[in-house]
Amino acid sequence: MFLASAVCLAQGSNTVTVIRAGTLIDGRSNSPKKNQIIVIRGDHIDQVADGSAAIPAGATVIDLSHATVLPGLIDAHTHIFLQGEDPAEGGYDTNILKYPLAERAARATVSARVALEQGFTTLRDLETEGAGYGDIGIKQAINDGYIAGPRMFVVTRAISTSGGYPLEGYAPELEMPKGVQIVDGPVEARKATREQLDHGADWIKVYMTHRSWVGKNGELASQPTLTLEEIKAVTDETHGWGRKVACHAYSGLGLQRALDGGCDSIEHGLQMTDAQIAQMIKQGTWYCPTLSPYYDDWGPADTPNGQRDRLRASAHEVSFRKALQAGVKIAYGTDMGGIKWTEPEAQEFDRMVKLGMTPMAAIQSATSRAAEMLDMSGKIGEISPGAYADIVALSGDPLQDVTQLEKIQFVMKAGKVYKNELK
Repeated sequence: MFLASAVCLAQGSNTVTVIRAGTLIDGRSNSPKKNQIIVIRGDHIDQVADGSAAIPAGATVIDLSHATVLPGLIDAHTHIFLQGEDPAEGGYDTNILKYPLAERAARATVSARVALEQGFTTLRDLETEGAGYGDIGIKQAINDGYIAGPRMFVVTRAISTSGGYPLEGYAPELEMPKGVQIVDGPVEARKATREQLDHGADWIKVYMTHRSWVGKNGELASQPTLTLEEIKAVTDETHGWGRKVACHAYSGLGLQRALDGGCDSIEHGLQMTDAQIAQMIKQGTWYCPTLSPYYDDWGPADTPNGQRDRLRASAHEVSFRKALQAGVKIAYGTDMGGIKWTEPEAQEFDRMVKLGMTPMAAIQSATSRAAEMLDMSGKIGEISPGAYADIVALSGDPLQDVTQLEKIQFVMKAGKVYKNELK
């Protein structure tokens, strides 16, 4: 952990910093470059040049000549308001029923700091899970410099339908709070979308499926939520504001409605047909697979839940491989928060590589490709002139061993150094 006031090195608008990079993975090129210098003016990159180039007079030099240097990483699916809650301790429900919003915001602040420490300088945080518009407050506090954290893209409350989200299982006469904003009908769907956009949502998040089980034919069955008319109301309104819609969709009819309704990204996509993958390519739909959380907390193998859990993981692997081979646009996402924040956020890289992605492509999914999905190409996810000076480094070689990305030792965001263990 770091103390931002002690370690963060403030950069004035005229401050010049030069990083000497032993190996540079710039986020876009398919091959690394050796012996480079990165000239930073204020919070932006001014120049990337061969190491023999002249150093500007008066520049502060950071020597990473024995390290691998990369753009700040982007995690496109997180939940800073979740902590990987233990079911034995009340699980998800305790967030809403026990913890006051101030405590949840404090814990989210720590989660954001943990992400930054691990080299993730940008997050797309996909809903507050019952904490209302708390992500707007965390984002603003980061932007205003009160707390340290990644650059945030937030969705606020998220949207689902009656019968489509926890809290569930309580006495039917009780009106229990929900972890999302509930809508029924296209009018309510459009109104909720307008409310969330008006309150600062960068993206809209929609749950197109809820719960899953093993179907009669051994398929992964998922309960659909929004109708096609409802999701079209959401996407039409969101696109009119110039923003995008992320759709949680496991499989089946709900996933198909998400595609037919014009969603911009499919989150999870555990079981996707060849036709759905082809439709994603045709429509330019992004895929944020979040492989890692489906390998934890399996039920016993001889139970319905255990059979479902194992099918989720195995079907997901097949879908990922098919999407990768077909050329679907893939963005890196972990679902951290569903996973405890004490686990490495970079664990997803190893899973992607084991399923056929090259280490460089996996890195690009968390840099320039994720930036493209966020409409931030040229600004984040790459080390190039004009981009924000979001830069991380490590002593190992992630192209030989992608798990080295779990050991980020240097973190700079917008020209400020938040961590440097490579001194």
